[in-house]
Amino acid sequence: MARSSASSSRASSRSGKPHTIRIIGGNWKRTPLPVLDLDGLRPTPDRVRETLFNWLGQDLDGQRCLDLFAGSGALGFEAASRGAARVLMVERSGRAVAQLNANQARLDARNIEIAEADALRLARSLAPGSFDVVFLDPPFGDQALLLRALEIAAPLVAADGALYVECGDSLEPASIDALAGWEITREGKAGMVRYHLLRRQNDE
Repeated sequence: MARSSASSSRASSRSGKPHTIRIIGGNWKRTPLPVLDLDGLRPTPDRVRETLFNWLGQDLDGQRCLDLFAGSGALGFEAASRGAARVLMVERSGRAVAQLNANQARLDARNIEIAEADALRLARSLAPGSFDVVFLDPPFGDQALLLRALEIAAPLVAADGALYVECGDSLEPASIDALAGWEITREGKAGMVRYHLLRRQNDE
């Protein structure tokens, strides 16, 4: 979920009142979840999530997922609903984390861990190759942050895993050092959102 800036991480609020997102598939299909109306909080749209999980194969049984810059948790809850063994959500805003915890409790989602932390700082402490899918959705408009996030997140993906990136512009892996050896296998656009699924290139 992108924010307006890295420093605020959506800490300020327009009204603070919740609206809802809807889980698209899996065990909690059609379940609505409250989302706080915080500045810069932009849940991944239903249509984009549906497309992404079609790309990933619908069933994430046993997979390990990392949702950096989790925001509303739309991607992480969707992955957990579809059978992921572990979903680690990382979010800096205390108010957003409180809502994530409330939604986790509502679902009794024992495969989800929620960390209130700076996403990149926490990611640096994680073991390389420890996730099958990494969801990366940093604040839009901060190219330097996006590049740092890619540099730290890409090594966390297992050899046959996938990296999902949402941003305001199309990615060009050939021009990004952190994506050397990666290729975009699927991509799309919905309004201001560009979304990409990347995997490591096959050398064979």
